[in-house]
Amino acid sequence: MDSIPLYLQTDRQDSAGTGPTHTPGTEALEKSKGPPLLARVNLLNLQELSKIPLKELRICLVRVESGGRQTCIASEIEQKTMPLNAINIKNSAAEVIQACKGANIKNKFRESYLLPAFSVKPILSTETPIPREKLNPPTPSIYLESKRDAFSPVLLQFCTDPKNAVTVIRGLAGSLRLNLGLFSTKSLVEANSEHAVEVRTQVQQPADENWNHLGSAQTWPCESSRSHTTIAKYAQYQASSFQESLQVEIVTMSASVGSESNSISCLTGVASNSEQKTIGKIIKFGTNIDLSDPKRWKLQLQELLKLPAFMRVSSSTNMLSHVGQTILGMNTVQLYMKVPGSRTPGHQENNNFCSVNINIGPGDCEWFAVHEHYWKAISDLCEKHTVDYLTGSWWPVLEDLYRSNIPVYRFIQRPGDLVWINAGTVHWVQAVGWCNNIAWNVGPLNAHQYQLALERFEWNEIKKVKSIVPMLHVSWNVARTVKITDPNTFKMIKHCLLQSIKHIQILRDQLVSAGKKISYQSRVKDEPAYYCNECDVEVFNLLFVTSENSSRKTYVVHCEDCAREQIPSLSGVVVLEQYRVSELMNTYDNFTLVRQTLIRTNVKV
Repeated sequence: MDSIPLYLQTDRQDSAGTGPTHTPGTEALEKSKGPPLLARVNLLNLQELSKIPLKELRICLVRVESGGRQTCIASEIEQKTMPLNAINIKNSAAEVIQACKGANIKNKFRESYLLPAFSVKPILSTETPIPREKLNPPTPSIYLESKRDAFSPVLLQFCTDPKNAVTVIRGLAGSLRLNLGLFSTKSLVEANSEHAVEVRTQVQQPADENWNHLGSAQTWPCESSRSHTTIAKYAQYQASSFQESLQVEIVTMSASVGSESNSISCLTGVASNSEQKTIGKIIKFGTNIDLSDPKRWKLQLQELLKLPAFMRVSSSTNMLSHVGQTILGMNTVQLYMKVPGSRTPGHQENNNFCSVNINIGPGDCEWFAVHEHYWKAISDLCEKHTVDYLTGSWWPVLEDLYRSNIPVYRFIQRPGDLVWINAGTVHWVQAVGWCNNIAWNVGPLNAHQYQLALERFEWNEIKKVKSIVPMLHVSWNVARTVKITDPNTFKMIKHCLLQSIKHIQILRDQLVSAGKKISYQSRVKDEPAYYCNECDVEVFNLLFVTSENSSRKTYVVHCEDCAREQIPSLSGVVVLEQYRVSELMNTYDNFTLVRQTLIRTNVKV
């Protein structure tokens, strides 16, 4: 729930949006030193009159020469209003606003923030069967030998290439001399032993299997229960689990070959009977450990600054650095503490953003990944197996994927390896040994990433799932602060801004025409983006605010639809405007494509 503080009630703006107004009381009018007439005028009536559209004939003075002398003549300028459907990113903000006013739309205005003509995604044919050997493609793995290799622009280009769903960067920690020991269990306990850990209780089983609770058939739902503990307590569990395993291994090695087979079968939770599988042992997975506090985790966060800029938690070319607020686990670092069998179920990252994952060790992790092109096919399989693709917990049955013609990357992440998950890649992970991992998201400012993020933003709205990244808010922030040199990325962001202005202006005109007052209140530093309290959709600029608790004077935000569903007339609903239309127009007009120039320098040898 997004609550709004008291300051929302401060400056107000008249319904025509011309600026702040202050209506004086009766005593103030009587004491006014102005003309007597002013004291008798009802200022509210003046506000009503201000809603009447004023007609204006624009005159242009044209300089002409006549008989060797210069003179000026007055020429009328005919203002032509373009139809709204003819407006595109080449039009100025003034032309967009004028077209919106001329359209005079009475009903709800809904258009996509994406334009199909700007799509950078290739059309993939899923009808042609893929040979079985190609359903297990080799995973792109880059072996780094030096720091220079890590900072090569070729590495950035390869990782963000839309063709590459996933890239494993081997030896990254060694080439950059990363001190991964700072993220070891011992160091974590010493740094902050009482730090909170979310625990997922799961059933241990082989990575390529997922059996139901009876052990009678493989299934997609991946059940786990949630609890909480501390780093110190989970560290104790992690260590005792390792010691227990060592003892089992010693017993196994000293036993006969037949006993050895039985012990391994018991350890993995798989019986020899192929028709009925024994349920594996219960394990605990320590997940979502927040390392965002720069004071408590100063050494750890400083160490990550050794990474190339495009992999860092924060950088100027990372869209998530322009959100203006903290999104835990996305633009902050999260830690995962694992024992063998710990599972991160299948998913795409929030809003399809890229992700970075480093294995601290000492054990390995096994990964499965599928290109973004196949996400809808996997979503359909989830629906078939009665589990929600976006919000549910699922572990794909590999044979189901192969039968559906879906290729799967499968690889091992060793200690010191960095896994780059490209935009939209579907993936799921299981720990092979005892290990810790650190991870976060990044949003490279390229057309592929931006398109997929906006696609998921709109799909989430359809499925009534909250978009963790407020894409409208981010798009406007990027337009204000970043110089875009890629034409495709520029076109997509510009079109999103265009659609945003259209939605805002048309809604604004409808509210004013209905006599609804709009109060201006500018955003303050570090103020978060707002979401509807009912449906979780992002609410940008025009906020529909109601009182949550009049005694405590707290307020909640709604989108227009949910506000009208509760109060059709919007009486008692305060409409707040966080940006003046002129501000958005200036940002829109000033957001232009920056041409790259080659700078030549003379180098002396």
